[in-house]
Amino acid sequence: MIKLGVLLSGSGTNLQAIIDAIKAGELDAQVVQVISSRPDAYGLRRACMAGIPSTSLSNGMYANPLAADELITQKMLGAEADYIVMAGYMRMVGAPILTAFKDRVINIHPSLLPSFPGAHGIQDAFNAGVKVTGVTIHFANEVYDQGPIIAQQSLEIHEGESLESLEERIHAIEHRIYPATLQLIAEGRVRIMEDRKVSVT
Repeated sequence: MIKLGVLLSGSGTNLQAIIDAIKAGELDAQVVQVISSRPDAYGLRRACMAGIPSTSLSNGMYANPLAADELITQKMLGAEADYIVMAGYMRMVGAPILTAFKDRVINIHPSLLPSFPGAHGIQDAFNAGVKVTGVTIHFANEVYDQGPIIAQQSLEIHEGESLESLEERIHAIEHRIYPATLQLIAEGRVRIMEDRKVSVT
């Protein structure tokens, strides 16, 4: 079993998918700490309802991003987290977290990276008029949305589809692929090779 520390900023639907997968016996993990970059994030309530210890940081805390990341690192180490899981965390993680959890910080992004990185992956793909987009799970590094890719799932954009419909279908993929990928990690089937590419067995 792996112990997960989850970072989030909003509604926490990916956290909920992880919690549900654990309860269903589909993910051999325990969420040991949730930290939100926003005190009003609904994801904190999800953590509370699941009995998971949680912490919220205010905007003022992020006036010094390095200090905020040091605080997050200490909280996660104190909770004995094995991996940090970014689940809609709208801030970049810095050196303190990446050093303490080297190659153990995981992010999910709503596009097929390297296409459409950044905070608006779904809308950017939609606006670009591409025919296919999807979801990427990758290890986070010091460059935003450029860490080694663990898994991807593509999704065809329907002719005349609305942005809202696309968002809904992307999120449905996220809620399936994130717990499934974390289970591969729990089983020891994911490793980063010398060339910094990911091998999944």
